[in-house]
Amino acid sequence: MNLPNRHIQNLLDCLTRSRLSFALYRLPWTDECYFVLQQSGDVEQLADIRELNKKKGFVMAPFLQSDHHPLIVIRPDITAYDWDEISEAISSLECADALLTCKNQTEKLSPFVSEETDKERYTQAFERFITPLQKKHFQKLVLSRSSTKHINDDFSPLAAFVRACNNYPRMMIYLCHTPVSGTWVGSTPEILLSGHGKEWHTVALAGTMPMQNEVMPMDWDKKNQDEQGYVADYIRRIIGNKMNEKGPYTARAGQLVHLKTDFYFLLKNTDNIGNLLQELHPTPAVCGLPKEDAFRFILENEGYDRSYYSGFIGWLDTEGHTDLYVNLRCMEIKPGETTLYAGGGILASSEIESEWTETGDKMNTMKSILYPEFINR
Repeated sequence: MNLPNRHIQNLLDCLTRSRLSFALYRLPWTDECYFVLQQSGDVEQLADIRELNKKKGFVMAPFLQSDHHPLIVIRPDITAYDWDEISEAISSLECADALLTCKNQTEKLSPFVSEETDKERYTQAFERFITPLQKKHFQKLVLSRSSTKHINDDFSPLAAFVRACNNYPRMMIYLCHTPVSGTWVGSTPEILLSGHGKEWHTVALAGTMPMQNEVMPMDWDKKNQDEQGYVADYIRRIIGNKMNEKGPYTARAGQLVHLKTDFYFLLKNTDNIGNLLQELHPTPAVCGLPKEDAFRFILENEGYDRSYYSGFIGWLDTEGHTDLYVNLRCMEIKPGETTLYAGGGILASSEIESEWTETGDKMNTMKSILYPEFINR
């Protein structure tokens, strides 16, 4: 995918500093992107996932809904597909000329945190997580972390989006901005729910290994198999027996591979899609089991705010086509800095060094689009 012309690139970057809400996204194995923009008014904020029933628009849901991180729906006042349509739509905005005068607001940058300090904090959190696992209070917990990097004032969110599209053809790529959520870019391999009509699809994606010189490793150890198995079993309980399965199989996501099982099922009535999303989110792939207890434990012991990381994001239209993904391998962009997020499943058999390395490998997905010269290993 190529960048649009400089004028359109500048307009899209300026949109990330505006009071307008928009999303730009590209689905896996496609070359063109979709654009959704709300022309006026505040973005809709929902207090409960079940309120998504019969909604249409671009959705961004946090890990934990709160006044600070609400579930938001971008109303599709303008929709466009591919750069020609998108360029025409943006150029025709009444505020297009004014957008080009938008400047980044000066904010105090977050203090620099060394990798040694990051690892020390992660180690302390890992100890809090591993103890109840070894005591069999949980089957699985997901431990994540964030890392803030300083960026140049001329950093282009759109250029990062395009780099992600080119680097990761297997993933759903998005750039989303609202005054409520801020600006986010992500590259996620995990479908939460997709489909149209009566035919629907979700996945169990868990377990992680790095690529080996462009060769996909296939020898999964018991820890990774168990981790993915917990997610698959949970989905079977939610969906029921009337579904078709494919997997588990090894699926590539950038420079990593995961174990994946596809679940295909029928929904006779899509009016209550929000109820199904309420049951699916958060999946054990980003939370743990038992789900409710693991969710509370993470909130009390992880040590930081996940914000919209490990929530879900994408297009919702129960009368058309829906494509919702778990918000993984993502970053929040602020003036002068960006915060990267990554996590991994922890079992009683987990070891600190391998888990720390895994989260670093996942953060590299975003680092490679932050810094074009960065070699994603």
